[in-house]
Amino acid sequence: MYPQAYVDFLHYFHCDRDYFECHEVLEEHWKEREANERELHWVGLIQIAVGLYHHRRGNFNGAQKMLKNAVKIINKERTAINKLGLDSEKTVALLSEHIQQVEKKEDYKSFNLPITDSALLTSCMKQAKIQNKHWGSPSDLSNDSLINRHSTRNREDVINERLVQLMKRQQSKEKEG
Repeated sequence: MYPQAYVDFLHYFHCDRDYFECHEVLEEHWKEREANERELHWVGLIQIAVGLYHHRRGNFNGAQKMLKNAVKIINKERTAINKLGLDSEKTVALLSEHIQQVEKKEDYKSFNLPITDSALLTSCMKQAKIQNKHWGSPSDLSNDSLINRHSTRNREDVINERLVQLMKRQQSKEKEG
């Protein structure tokens, strides 16, 4: 019923608090469509994850920017967010509360997204149990690879893809020119 990337996003968000991976799986899903067909609600969810990643690392400016952008998108995309089994109104309220914490430069605290689809929640919780994970666990603030994922991951595939895209653009310009 829901895209697997979204279910994976929920798992990373609520079990591992791996916001970097949340961003990765949803961005990949979002980019599967042509640019003019991409759905904005995915960007809102991605920005929630990025905002929380920044907050947890103490990047208050980055967190505030991302979370405020996410609120704007979710407000605009309420119907799509609700169709994903989330309560858009409660999501905005949670984010607004979290933005206030960021503005006060308070320490990061984990929170759960308000899932309204009980079948989705049950399925996610079962999957977590199978993987010996705990749904709704707080973020492990002592896990450096989780906190600093952007600097500890292997980026070879990203770099290679950027080179491929650059070569395509150059070839396209040569054909036009």
